[in-house]
Amino acid sequence: QVQLVESGGGLVQAGGSLRLSCAASGRTFGFYAMGWFRQAPGKEREFVAAITSSGSNTDYADSVKGRFTISRDNAKNMVYLQMNSLKTEDTAVYYCASRRGSSSKYLREYYYWGQGTQVTVSS
Repeated sequence: QVQLVESGGGLVQAGGSLRLSCAASGRTFGFYAMGWFRQAPGKEREFVAAITSSGSNTDYADSVKGRFTISRDNAKNMVYLQMNSLKTEDTAVYYCASRRGSSSKYLREYYYWGQGTQVTVSS
């Protein structure tokens, strides 16, 4: 079983940056693809970014492409989401998630989830 703990959320002005971190437990982290999702108030949880187990391939939602970067450090069991040029519409609770095998943009394909970290972008 994998446990995930997100950190790094907070309040930032539009145009600013934040770096989210997700710490994973377990010795088999390197076998898991990782994803970031977010959920704004009153909206469904949506895909943000994903990365393969090796880190060689990434995928992004169109809304964050060019502004957000997902990365991972398998030696430290960590995955990151660097968020630049933040917009008010990026305000949400951000979740990291993991799954065996290939990466995916579909939340139903992820087995393990963290508790989320709040990101608030003010105008």
